[in-house]
Amino acid sequence: MRPIKNEMCCRAIRAQLDKRFAFRLPNFWALLTALIANQQTLRRARKVGRVHYDLSNDFFEAMLDPNMQYSCALFAEGDDLASAQLRKLDWVCQRLRLRPGLRLLDIGCGWGGLARYAARHYGCQVVGITISQEQCRYAQRWCRGLDVEIQLRDYREVTEQFDRIVSVGMVEHVGYKNYRTYMRVAARSLGEDGLFLCQGICGNFSRVHTDPWIERYIFPNSMLPSLAHLTRAAEGVFIIEDVKNIGPNYDPTLLAWEENFRRTWPRFADRYGERFRRMWRFYLLSCAGAFRARSLQMFSILFSKEDIAKTSSPQRVRPAADADEKETKLAAAFRATLK
Repeated sequence: MRPIKNEMCCRAIRAQLDKRFAFRLPNFWALLTALIANQQTLRRARKVGRVHYDLSNDFFEAMLDPNMQYSCALFAEGDDLASAQLRKLDWVCQRLRLRPGLRLLDIGCGWGGLARYAARHYGCQVVGITISQEQCRYAQRWCRGLDVEIQLRDYREVTEQFDRIVSVGMVEHVGYKNYRTYMRVAARSLGEDGLFLCQGICGNFSRVHTDPWIERYIFPNSMLPSLAHLTRAAEGVFIIEDVKNIGPNYDPTLLAWEENFRRTWPRFADRYGERFRRMWRFYLLSCAGAFRARSLQMFSILFSKEDIAKTSSPQRVRPAADADEKETKLAAAFRATLK
């Protein structure tokens, strides 16, 4: 049975109730601010790291899967959240045609789950960057012993060269004034026969600001792009090789997070309080409702600088079933050391 708030938000969006209240002071102020100022400068961009991603690693461990994936999973029949996130990790690596020896840049690496997976299962040398201090410390510890380097760095500060670049769930923090810069940074950091996979939440319309409630309480200085925003920003910089929409998978992903959050809340009640509990559940369930209503999408866009036919096929370093089973066990063992 779906939570009531999830269903309520889905029906409200489908009924287009927001259009009845199109002119509201918070919306007008958000639009004016977005037009006047760049909300995602180097200095401002780090605010979301402090406010959201630095909440605490044990809090996100309780809500997410063993591989700490804070983005859309990829479900098949019978999958639980952990299996669906492993499926997503391998799908991303396959889309990038990873193979041993390639250098991979992970922009917005989170807690290091994808970087770790690419190093262990595809033999890549990985550099992951994040603007969250808590994520950086966690990922550095989790990836110890692998060919993975985790850096506390904004994407605009990258100067190295890579064979592949991936950015999953980070483009939502770039901002419309910076999409062209984002694409150019990826291009200058990518070899001529390289591939860039940009995967993130997109709206159905091109806007210049985010929902005021999300901006204030959940993701400061965030903004959802449209597919048009991103493809326009890539014009003359990249070739668009492929676009896939896995958005319908985000509804069950968010519901799984909400279930984990509700189940483990007693551990965090004294730390965060009742106001936070209501706010966080509304965030998860309203977003799930938006994906269910199809007002939000999750696009996976593959870019290249040259003909994709020149790139090699993906190569795992061990059979998938064996690797995925070990990955889950190792992730659980690492998390146990943090208790």
